[in-house]
Amino acid sequence: MWKVLDGIRVLDLSRVFAGPAATQILGDLGADVIKVEEPGRGDEARHFGITPATQGRHRDASPSFLALNRNKRSIAIDLSSNAGRRAVLRMAAGCDALIHNFRPGAMAKFGLSYDAVRAVRPDAIYCEFYSYGETGPLAHIGANDLALQAHSGMMSITGEADRPPVRCGTSVVDLHASLALVSAILAALFHRQRTGEGQRVETSLLRSSAHLMNYFYGEYWATGVVRGRMGTANHLSVPNQVFPAADGSVVIIAPSDVMWERMARALDPALDRPQWRTTVDRQRHRADVIEAISAVTRTMTCDALVERLGRERVNVAKVNDIGAAADDAQLAAIGGVIEMAAAGGRLKAVASPFALDGAPRAPDRPPPALAADQGPILADLGFSPAEIAALDAEGAFGSPPARAAD
Repeated sequence: MWKVLDGIRVLDLSRVFAGPAATQILGDLGADVIKVEEPGRGDEARHFGITPATQGRHRDASPSFLALNRNKRSIAIDLSSNAGRRAVLRMAAGCDALIHNFRPGAMAKFGLSYDAVRAVRPDAIYCEFYSYGETGPLAHIGANDLALQAHSGMMSITGEADRPPVRCGTSVVDLHASLALVSAILAALFHRQRTGEGQRVETSLLRSSAHLMNYFYGEYWATGVVRGRMGTANHLSVPNQVFPAADGSVVIIAPSDVMWERMARALDPALDRPQWRTTVDRQRHRADVIEAISAVTRTMTCDALVERLGRERVNVAKVNDIGAAADDAQLAAIGGVIEMAAAGGRLKAVASPFALDGAPRAPDRPPPALAADQGPILADLGFSPAEIAALDAEGAFGSPPARAAD
């Protein structure tokens, strides 16, 4: 954890994937991220994918939750209660930024709209994270990563040409949206530092999915071309796809004529045929080029292909499974994996996707247990013991077991 946002406090009302991914990065940068969760249940992601094999490890939190919630503190507040809403509004007054991913209109019903927060914290940075946006014909519809992969056209270009569309295997829209939100928050903090002004920041899965598809949309607007599925191939150049190896598969990309020459030299000089020497020629003879390269690569191991092509400065990669990729020595070498002490033992996690070599550091903290920091958070925000007890009596933190049975 870096300490560049030391002193910045974030009230995080988001849950599941995209919002927590964004606030984890803010926590990695040193912000005090206060995660507001539902009493008794917590963030829905705490329970995603838990199996008998994983239950009981790391405080019964799911791998999904563990991946996206380090460097945060947890408090449980019932937003369905008036007392809980009052407590959150007061907490917002002591925070630099508030982030939520409720549907449009929900925060206003809670009495936590931008205007309400700005009334108690004029320089607040108020961040809204929607599926389709706050306005427009689809604003009322809930959606997730898969829905936006479908809506954006991403699924229409993913998969084999003669098979149905498929989703990208990871939550690429969620994670891209989280980075977009972090960028916007950092920009808003910089603006506030210069002007003293807070502002409302809005993003959506739709904006992020469109950004991921930007050159496909641009090509369509410019030429009318609607691209379809090509498997692992890419319409921009040949070769640019997966090839078979004797013990698996590799990706080979040679987008320029110079790199094509180097690729042929590394694999088999006979590939450098006169009719294939230009980018346009290789596009015209795509099927023949791919077949000829495949005939060479399937006689070699993945490691041999990577070594030989890499030595000639050709873009190449082995197609790894999850285990091989997670344990990859190169990822470890660049600091892409971190470890933290956790209740269930050592917790390994993917680091934030950047490094700040000149910033001071502090130890990373594992994801919190539900409501683990209830008292300290409220005390830090100026709540007295008597006020906390009164809020508890009013049901701000959920119904105590004795009252729940009444």
